[in-house]
Amino acid sequence: MTQEYLSVTALTKYLKRKFDADPYLERVFLTGEISNFRLRPNHQYFSLKDDGAKISAVMFKSAFNKVKFRPEEGMKVLVVGRISLFEASGNYQIYVEQMQPDGVGALYQAYEQLKEKLAKEGLFSAPKKPLPRYPKKIAVITSPSGAVIRDIITTVRRRYPIAQLVLFPTVVQGDKAAPDIIRNLDRVQAQGDFDTVILGRGGGSIEDLWPFNEESVARALFAMEIPVISSVGHETDTTIADLVADVRAATPTAAAELAVPVLSEELLRLKQQDTRLEQAFSLQLQRKNERYQRALASYVFRDPNRLYEAQSLKLDQLTQRLLQASQQRLYEAERYQQKWASRLQQASPLANVRRAQQDTTYLTKQLRQATQRLLENKQTAFANTVQSLDLLSPLKIMSRGYTFTTKDEQVLKSREKVALGDELTIHFADGQVRAQVTELSAQGLIPENQE
Repeated sequence: MTQEYLSVTALTKYLKRKFDADPYLERVFLTGEISNFRLRPNHQYFSLKDDGAKISAVMFKSAFNKVKFRPEEGMKVLVVGRISLFEASGNYQIYVEQMQPDGVGALYQAYEQLKEKLAKEGLFSAPKKPLPRYPKKIAVITSPSGAVIRDIITTVRRRYPIAQLVLFPTVVQGDKAAPDIIRNLDRVQAQGDFDTVILGRGGGSIEDLWPFNEESVARALFAMEIPVISSVGHETDTTIADLVADVRAATPTAAAELAVPVLSEELLRLKQQDTRLEQAFSLQLQRKNERYQRALASYVFRDPNRLYEAQSLKLDQLTQRLLQASQQRLYEAERYQQKWASRLQQASPLANVRRAQQDTTYLTKQLRQATQRLLENKQTAFANTVQSLDLLSPLKIMSRGYTFTTKDEQVLKSREKVALGDELTIHFADGQVRAQVTELSAQGLIPENQE
């Protein structure tokens, strides 16, 4: 009974064989909108959808590298591929082999995207190198066969045959064109003796001109140190190379005309310049001769001494001013010397000693006078003091008849300290008397015999 049941793997393999064997699914042309797209380094995985359904899509690296534009989320595209079943998940999906934008060509889309990218980096707006007016050696990078090189050779030989043209045979169409263009640009740059580079190709479709829209070619042109003239396609065609180059020409003939001048016109211009130079020189010579004749007629040559009259007067004035200035400087120098000699003399040690001696003599005299006055004042004061002391002296009073009595060298001030028989000393102004007490009496009572 279990033999009637299939495994999931067996069913999936059966369905996958059905998908792979169906001739209608081997090559499917599908249109839809890109969804869930994220750029991956190898294979690309995304979905295609419309308003009613969605299908998973896979694009292998080899096929994606051939796409000329960058797919974006929400972009409507046309794809060609085969439908198959992925066994691991059981989902059917389309394996995309080709892709292009729906409504806009893939190459045009890639052109616009690269143009926008390089414009943001400044490759188009960078300062352009000027073309040399009289080039000696011109490099031509183009196909050796075709009308481009013939037109350039014919135009250069007709206009400026003295210029040297060097052809660098280059593949200008197909997958090998871009590397070959870059290689020849590097060769021109390495030689370093070229004045101008002409990059040319005839007209064609955008596919034919696509090597000149490659990013690598654009960056090689931007790195060139030699001015580059780009002449790719017809006048209505504009490639990335035209935008990066220093000058764009509509046709190869126009490129040659931009690269070189017309020799006959340059020779005619040189002849005109030569004539103008000769006329200008003749005019200058005539003016110089007129000035010379006027100078000969001048009084200076008729009477040369007059040439020096003003200078002689000026010399006398300057000599007088110099003499006065010298005398004034000498006078000021003498005053200055006298001033400093006086100051030096005043500052001399001998003068200081003399002044010090004078000061010493003067101060000594002043000291003696002050000492004498002080001595006299002291003597006067001493005499006054002696006189005052003399007026207050007991001897002065005793000279008027007063005495004082002492007992045992002590002055007696009261009778109470005296007794009969005591020996007393009576002091007079002119001497002393020894006495003995023989009688005592009360105060105020004097014996009659003593009176």
